[in-house]
Amino acid sequence: MRTRITSGRLIDPAAGIDHIADLVIEHGRIAIAQASDVNDKSVRTIDASNCTVMAGGIDLHTHIGGGKVSIARMLLSDEVASHAAAAQTLAAECEYLPAAHVTGRRYLDMGYTTCFEPAVIPCNARSAHAEMADVGGLDTGGYCLLGNDDVLLSMIADKVPQPLINDYVAWMVSATQCIAVKVVNPGGINAFKFNVRTFDVDSRHPKYDISPGDVIRTLCRSVHEIGLRHPLHVHCSNLGVPGNIESTLATIEAANGLPIHLTHAQFHCYGTEGPYKMSSAAARLVEAMQRHPNVTIDVGQVMFGQTVTISADAMHQHENFRHASPKQSALVDVECEAGCGVVPFKYRRRQFVHSLQWAIGLELFLLIDDPSRVFLTTDHPNGAPFTTYPHLIGLLGDRTMRETALAEIHRDAAASSELAGLDRQYTIPEITTMTRSAPAAILGLADRGNLQVGSIADVVVYANHENIERMFSKPKYVFRQGKLVRGEGATHVSASPTTLKANLDCDRDAVSGFIDRYQSSAMMDMRRLWISDDEMANVIRSTPTAASTKERVQ
Repeated sequence: MRTRITSGRLIDPAAGIDHIADLVIEHGRIAIAQASDVNDKSVRTIDASNCTVMAGGIDLHTHIGGGKVSIARMLLSDEVASHAAAAQTLAAECEYLPAAHVTGRRYLDMGYTTCFEPAVIPCNARSAHAEMADVGGLDTGGYCLLGNDDVLLSMIADKVPQPLINDYVAWMVSATQCIAVKVVNPGGINAFKFNVRTFDVDSRHPKYDISPGDVIRTLCRSVHEIGLRHPLHVHCSNLGVPGNIESTLATIEAANGLPIHLTHAQFHCYGTEGPYKMSSAAARLVEAMQRHPNVTIDVGQVMFGQTVTISADAMHQHENFRHASPKQSALVDVECEAGCGVVPFKYRRRQFVHSLQWAIGLELFLLIDDPSRVFLTTDHPNGAPFTTYPHLIGLLGDRTMRETALAEIHRDAAASSELAGLDRQYTIPEITTMTRSAPAAILGLADRGNLQVGSIADVVVYANHENIERMFSKPKYVFRQGKLVRGEGATHVSASPTTLKANLDCDRDAVSGFIDRYQSSAMMDMRRLWISDDEMANVIRSTPTAASTKERVQ
């Protein structure tokens, strides 16, 4: 069916569009409007008067699949069950740890259509993709987790030429059907297994005698030279540790000017000033970003309430397990490639550290002028469930709401924050940039995140409202690949899941140079890591689609 959305405010920052106009959808794509559409009764017409029309939301960092999510569900099975039983409805299942199909439904309910799992461990990639395929109605993708695997660390230690390391990275990304590369606590997860409990950017690994800085430099260069669009996605050293701003700034320097993306930056933005020996260093990170245009971040905003922290950073999850609420946790070694720590946690509004974390995240959002360099995330579920996004958008777009919330947090945290002096209010185009066009651009997704002719018709219609939180809480209509899946007349027919992957020139059989290194620490043949397109389609039930890549650097 051809659909014509009329009289809405179309916003597409990528194309410089912000005006009242009609939008046409046909065959799952955005199409050219025709004069005959007005009188053609076969064309479905949707009145978008007093509404804002934009592309479907893109969440570039949300933990929705893979082993750590499964471990969390098993660890907290009683908690998850109690939420569903209390509400006597599946729709009210545990907000911070919903089942895969509930996750998809809730994202669509907010107008999001594409999501990315940021930590796909190669030996667990099949499980991660299978679980993401169950996140109904959404397109998904994953970031291949490297930087603590013995193969890469040993190659760096042995000073293997960069082109060979590039071949290894390209092979692992292709084998795991991923779109980007992620590194968590570079080298630190591996060092933790040698009884190391603290590890900074210039620390030396007890076995390989290399530093996290070496890992960052090598991977940044590799990601750039093999042509991945998304920069190296970095979970910095010393997550959550007061004073870790120094590690974050050192990580930026280690990139040597190459593109680098710092994830959940709020957790890596702490100073040591004040009576609590913890302070905001948001201004220092923003100043560094002004000097280094190669840096982008997502925030990892903390929101108050119960959640569960899940991370490959076993070193720091081990440090935090004593703060678990409820008092249970899990630490798992994963095939010498990474780790996994699951610690349930409750952020309390009147607790100094939690209040300061909340304020630091908002400071980052409001101090960074360019919304294409800062992305809206809560590091779901680590800082908060993704379902808190509408409230977070409200805090960014409504200073009065923000001032009311600031008055309710711990008094000393509010006093030590610059938040009260920040007048900025995000505009609707800025929100659209941060949640649509900029994530699409940084991931190389030319066919979504915009409203241009030929793009996938993931289109959302929000009824305008003076309360910005209410506006973004429930769209009036959501189209997914041209199908109306939310709103009056919706079919609720889920679109076929698509896995968005990198388009790399990689030979499946080019593994001979890495097999011996891999076999020395692994329990499976390296070649078994490879997931073919046929396996994705016939077994995992997701169709792989290649994203664009940069031209290779020769």
